[in-house]
Amino acid sequence: MNNGKICVSVCAETADELIEQIKHAEDLADIIEIRFDCLDKSELSIFDDKKRYEFYKKLPATKKSYLTTFRPKEQGGSREITREERDHFWNSGYETEWADCEEDIIEDSFYWLWKERICSYHDFDGVPDDLIEIYERLKATNADVVKIAVRAYDITDTISLWKLLERWKSERESLKAKKLKEIEELNRKLSALKNTVSPPDTFLRIIPIAMGESGKWTRILGLAHGAFMTYASLDSGSETAPGQVSARDLREVYRAKELDETTEVYGILGGSTGVSLSPYMHNAAFRYHNLNAVFVPLQAHDLNAFMRRMVKPATREIELNFRGFSVTIPHKRSIIEHLDYLDETARKIGAVNTVKIEGGKLYGYNTDAEGFLAPLLDSYGDLTNTRVAVLGAGGAARACVYALQTAGARPTVFARDLTKARSLADDFQVELKELPKTENRKPKTLFTDFDILVNTTPLGMKGKFENETPATADELAGLQLVYDLVYTPFQTRLMAEADKAEVPKIGGLAMLVAQGAAQQKIWTNLEAPVREMSRAALERLR
Repeated sequence: MNNGKICVSVCAETADELIEQIKHAEDLADIIEIRFDCLDKSELSIFDDKKRYEFYKKLPATKKSYLTTFRPKEQGGSREITREERDHFWNSGYETEWADCEEDIIEDSFYWLWKERICSYHDFDGVPDDLIEIYERLKATNADVVKIAVRAYDITDTISLWKLLERWKSERESLKAKKLKEIEELNRKLSALKNTVSPPDTFLRIIPIAMGESGKWTRILGLAHGAFMTYASLDSGSETAPGQVSARDLREVYRAKELDETTEVYGILGGSTGVSLSPYMHNAAFRYHNLNAVFVPLQAHDLNAFMRRMVKPATREIELNFRGFSVTIPHKRSIIEHLDYLDETARKIGAVNTVKIEGGKLYGYNTDAEGFLAPLLDSYGDLTNTRVAVLGAGGAARACVYALQTAGARPTVFARDLTKARSLADDFQVELKELPKTENRKPKTLFTDFDILVNTTPLGMKGKFENETPATADELAGLQLVYDLVYTPFQTRLMAEADKAEVPKIGGLAMLVAQGAAQQKIWTNLEAPVREMSRAALERLR
């Protein structure tokens, strides 16, 4: 448990919309940030004091604190705002408890109008080299809270920001010790007068945020490590900054306010983590077992830098209490060189999807094969001599080929880049065929010799590949089963094509849950709550 606060940002063009959002936010927020810069000028006339006052009186009464923000576009706001408008806004007597002012205007605002003031700095282009200097400048404004939000494009971009949080914690402890010593001395002098002085309740506080998917973990773990507040969106899709998490997810999925510095941290480690269902599934399992553990997105493009700077005990620069990873594209093979131990299944497959960290050592496993095979056997039955077309040649394809061979099936690998796929074919002694683009297949007889088609490629995945399919309905005709490992969206383009061809299908959610349950057993030594994990993933998909 921690003392941090969740601030829900509300942003609307009209007063009526804004008021509805505030009512919706009340049950989720500790503090409600009103983004006045989102309002249309016709709704809030800065220089019409009477109209502005009438607008302010419309705000619903709430037991939660209001935070006023009026940010110009060049500093991350929603519209162009002149300096004159800003000056007039901040010196007009608004009566919310909190105010968030930028560095260039905070000294010019009437500080006695606000109970608490945040001085904020935003960099939407990256992480500046002079973060410490910026921090010191913001501290010098005598604000109550310093907020620094920077854009992270890779996970290691967050390190300097997190070090700033550690610096603040060290300064805070030194200041507390100094103040306590001063107060002890003062109380000693006052004791004869039977009078004492209590230590202050608050010191300078900090809000460090790394924006973007690669920085999402800072929004989730910040409160546990001393950050005063984290910002959340009202709903998914209403984010006011890149990488913002919905307030409901922060509270119910990640349990951000229940975490502390001893919380065990696991995560989905991949090049793109924005659409992963793994956080919902694994956090449901941790909650079921009442474990002090959390599963967060860890979007890393440079795996070597992440492992060196954030994971390896001898070289890491920050401490996050990592205990394991679920590894996905494109790191399933490259992660192997960073491990201290590889189990037999992972060694034979040549790919790892599960890492457990124990005693400073990194242990690699592969649960993809087990997770892939279980739903297939349930749906199809005995696989002996079954002819299976496996599309793709990455880490997931290797796990599928391995599992199929152990079950007696006869897999053939189809890939667009035969050079890259050659090692897979050679390692497992399977036939390799080219997978031409759909529009170049004439005649459409590519899969006529097969019983099952398995798609391990990202074609059909939510995002840039969502409208693509590795096979069309007329190519699937005659197959006995189509198995698409893509799980988001729930109904992929390939699965829709299977429906047209009237071929039975299996979606990727079944494999996701099966392999995730095996991961939970590795990490926690407890039986995975499969029903709860399935429900959490399915609810998110819907």
